Amino acid sequence: MANIHFIGGEKGGVGKSLVSRLLAQYLIDRELPFMGFDTDRSHGALLRFYAGYASPVLVDRYEALDSIIEAAIEQPERRLLVDLAAQTHDPLVKWMDESGVLEMAGDSGFSITYWHVMDSGRDSVDLLKKLLDRFGARLGYVLVRNQMRGDDFSLLERSGEQDRAEALGARTVSIKHLSDAIIQKIDASSSSFWAAQHDTEKSRTGLGLMDRQRLKMWLRDANHQLEMAGI
Repeated sequence: MANIHFIGGEKGGVGKSLVSRLLAQYLIDRELPFMGFDTDRSHGALLRFYAGYASPVLVDRYEALDSIIEAAIEQPERRLLVDLAAQTHDPLVKWMDESGVLEMAGDSGFSITYWHVMDSGRDSVDLLKKLLDRFGARLGYVLVRNQMRGDDFSLLERSGEQDRAEALGARTVSIKHLSDAIIQKIDASSSSFWAAQHDTEKSRTGLGLMDRQRLKMWLRDANHQLEMAGI
């Protein structure tokens, strides 16, 4: 059965693309077949860092979004990763509603999981509430508490929305903080996480020995979280 994974959160700057890159690297490392779709017209992370696995898709074109469903049906052995740019929730929901995507998933035997990437602010909690109000138990969910964007998630915990999501079967994972300087060096060199960890030539990645060690430990923990989420 094919699995479609939408990596979203609607709000800009919460780390959706970072999570998409982690998922792509996780699947590559484990030789699990997948296809990536990138909805960001100007700063597509999957297209930049994992170009051999990703294609562009425009959320305001039904024909483009349709290709995701077609791929799920035609190649059920592959996981599909869809990196959602900010402000794509409404056109995505419109397409899903008018095309009967969730009904088709039940009939055609593919699953849809929404990875809600969150920072520690109120907006992420409000957007989670909006998502749960809209789809309820009709979607699978993974809540991603991104500690790169704040480590105090007490607002989420007090809101009751995490409990509500978990009652619907959601899994909650946490991405630990990694030095901003390390991430900036990786991005500046356009390196995959594998290349950044294993390339010992500092002139290519900007990373020294201890930077690569810290990256290794961070990736180990992130991969453990992804494994618990059941990708």
